[in-house]
Parts: sequence; structure tokens; C-alpha cells
Amino acid sequence: MVTLDGARLTFDEVRSVSRGDERVEVAGNAITAMQRSRAVVERLAAGDAPVYAVNTGVGLLADVRVPPEQLEQLQRNVVRSHACGVGPPLAREEVRAMMLIRANVLAKGFSGIRPVVAERLCDLLNHGITPVVPSQGSVGASGDLAPLAHIALVLMGEGEAEIQGTRCQGGEALRRAGVEPIVLASKEGISLVNGTQAMLAVGGLQLLDAETLADSADLICAMTVDGLRGTPRAFDPRLHQTRPFAGQMQSAANLARYLEGSEIRESHVTCRRVQDAYSLRCAPQVHGAVRDTLAEARRTLGIELNAVTDNPLVIDDEIISGGNFHGEPLALQLDAMAIALTVLAGISERRVDRLVNPSLNEELPAFLTNHAGLESGFMMLQVTAAALVAENRVLAHPASTGSITTSGNKEDFVSMGMTSAMKLKQVVRNTRHVLAIELLTAARALDCLRPLRSSGVIERVRAELAKVSAPWTCDRALGGDIERAGEWIGAGAMAGV
Repeated sequence: MVTLDGARLTFDEVRSVSRGDERVEVAGNAITAMQRSRAVVERLAAGDAPVYAVNTGVGLLADVRVPPEQLEQLQRNVVRSHACGVGPPLAREEVRAMMLIRANVLAKGFSGIRPVVAERLCDLLNHGITPVVPSQGSVGASGDLAPLAHIALVLMGEGEAEIQGTRCQGGEALRRAGVEPIVLASKEGISLVNGTQAMLAVGGLQLLDAETLADSADLICAMTVDGLRGTPRAFDPRLHQTRPFAGQMQSAANLARYLEGSEIRESHVTCRRVQDAYSLRCAPQVHGAVRDTLAEARRTLGIELNAVTDNPLVIDDEIISGGNFHGEPLALQLDAMAIALTVLAGISERRVDRLVNPSLNEELPAFLTNHAGLESGFMMLQVTAAALVAENRVLAHPASTGSITTSGNKEDFVSMGMTSAMKLKQVVRNTRHVLAIELLTAARALDCLRPLRSSGVIERVRAELAKVSAPWTCDRALGGDIERAGEWIGAGAMAGV
């Protein structure tokens, strides 16, 4: 059971709820905090002073007063009017992550909503009700308005949802699960749609996947180094201690450990080659920089998991309007991750080229064939890798620099963080496939060096990989092998070898 109090949600818990069926509840102290802030909202809503989105319109209409008898209608209208997303729906795991993080934000006790609102989000998670949330329509300020509004619609018994693999009307999904729809009270509609939970959910899940890729890249690179009869001398820890970036030292230590005990290395230890190409020798510096970028993203996104990002906020006995919903802190990190993974895929593709290119592959067979000319071998795998890297380079262009004014110039600088998150998702997928291509190509190169064996770790990887992709013996269609190897990497299988 994951217990939400607005202060201690972790990425491991996000993974267990979004990608699994871990149950969720709201902590008792969070209920008390929500009740306290709710009392402030009810007192101010009954007064004469204008309070943004409680008794006024929203956005440029913030100066328009709404009479007391229409406050509930105001909140319903906010949700309905903001639910105008388009495009393919977000994945089930992404919507579940959104609901979890949103419930955690509300549980912190600064949003002025009744506890039942956060509890009902937990009910959706626990009953397997997943709102249908279009992936396009957010500019990342005032948060992810459109995506969050599609979730709020289902809480009201409207919109669309999926339950037990069936897509249906939101009210029908609630009825099947025995969950009552909510009649939103003052401020609750705006509290449900203001925030960064869509970009954080998508980006956070991609961060977890990117970390797996960074770990796997070191091991795959080690296979390539041995396949090209490279030297591990460049991974000496004494060298990396003179430039002590944490990621660089970690990658160097990994590479040195993975290559320890290789018969292939011993067979050429006295060769005259002094230095390997950058894609091998500088792997710790490049992979390490990627690691450090992901670490900073984890720090930033980790803060956001337990941060209050709606508006206005109930602080002490006041309701204060501000801009915590602005997605810029996340957008910059999401763009940085896309750039970092584009680099990771780029150096991997260069190693693939060295493995197959007869001008560069240290006397391995041309394109790792048995019969060059009759066979093309791994020629086209490098072509596919090049295509994926080219696509990544386009997707690495930052969205966070592309603000477009919205809401009648009231929202005159926005983050575009959701666009950054969706681009990152494709970059992660492409990078996973590039690493899968390097993995398959390096495994074939090691086959060409038999009967010499690599290190114990690498030989175990090869044995497990053979269960996913049979060793290459002659030309065959390898698209399915790439997909399966990518799924294998993405599942974190290499970490367990």
C-alpha cells in the first residue's frame, strides 16, 4: 500500500502503482491538513472579497465575479471547458502516474479541496479505472490543464475511461466499479486541473527507463570494446579521479569491471595499438555526462513529486495566487534528458559502424558476414541505427524555448513542458533500439573471435541474449530481433546478469 501525505512519494512508488497494481490510500495527517485548508476556502468563498477561481472567472476572466449560487457550476464549467485535448491517448501507466502524483499534491493540504477529492483519485487507481487522456493540448502553464481536466471529467462521471480493458463513458466506468461521481464544490475544479502532473508523469517514467539505458550502455560498450580488441587502459580509475565527475567515474568503473578476466584482452595485450577511437576510449566521459544529466533530472523531478503546483494556494488563513504551476523547471530537465540520450545513441551508433565497417573493425569480417558479397550481414543494422540517431537529433531540439502566448496574453510565457516530455518518450524508444542494435552487433563480433572468450559477465549476457535473439549464422530479417533485444534491455535484464 502506498500512503500519500504530500511529502514522501518516491519514483519507486510511482513505478509500482503506474506499472503495477499497488494500492493507494491517503494518510490520516493529510486528511487533517486538507480539512484545515478547506475551512479557509469555505470562509472566504462566503465573503465579499474576490478570490481567484473561487468566486471569480479564470485566466483573463479573473476580474469577473461569480455569484455564490453559481460557484459549483463555475467549477464544473472549468473542468468541462479545459478538457479539450486531442491526439492519441496517453498510455495507461502514464495516466495512472498522473492520478497518483495529483492525489499526492492535493494531500499536502494547500489546495483547499475536500479530502474526498484526493480519496476519489485513489479509488480510480484501486479499481483500475483509467481516464482516457489525449496526449496533446498542454502548453505547460498553468500546468497541464487539458490533460488533467480529462481526468477530472471522469471524477464527475463524465468523459471517457477504460476499465477491465473496455473503453466506456466515465459514468459507466464508475458505476461498474461501484464508485460515486463527485459534485465539485468551490475551488475544487481549478485545483484538479492546475499543475504539472502530465509532464511529470510522462517524464518521470521516461527518466526511469533512461536510467536503465545508461546502465545497460556501459555493459554493451564493454562488449564492443572486446569485440574490437580494444584496451581497458583508458578506464583506469586513477585517470578518472583526476577529473572526478560522478558519472564518469561510475561508467569507467563499470567498463573496467565488465572486461576483467577476458581471454580476448589477454590475446592482444602486447599489441602496438596505443589508443582506441573516441567512441571506445572516451565512453566514460560521454556515458558519464549522460549519467550526470539524468541525476540532475532525478533531483528536480523528485522535488516536483512532493511539491504543490496548483493555484491559488491556501497558506495559513489566506488564499494566495502565484505561479507554482509553471512547468519550466521540468521542461528544461526533460529537454536536457532528450539531448543526453541523443548523445548516448550517437556514440553507440558510431561503435556499431566500427564493428561492421571493414576499414575500421580490426580485421573482423566485413559487416560480420560469413561470406561477404553473398551475405550483407549486419550492414543494414548500422543503417537503421543511423536513421534513429537522425530522428533523435530533430527531437533533441528544445521545446522549452518555444513559448507561445495564451489566454488573451494573461499567460504570456509558458513552458511547453508536455511537448518536451512527449519528445523525450520517442527519444528513449529510439535510443533503446540503437543500444539493442549495438548489443546484437557486438555479440556477433564476439562470435567471430571464437574460441576466445570474453569476461564472465559478458559471456553470461551473451547466453541470456541468445534466449531472446538466436546467434546469427546467415542472413535473416533482424527487425524482430532488434525489437526483442530492446524490450529485454528496457526490462532491466542486463542489470541482473
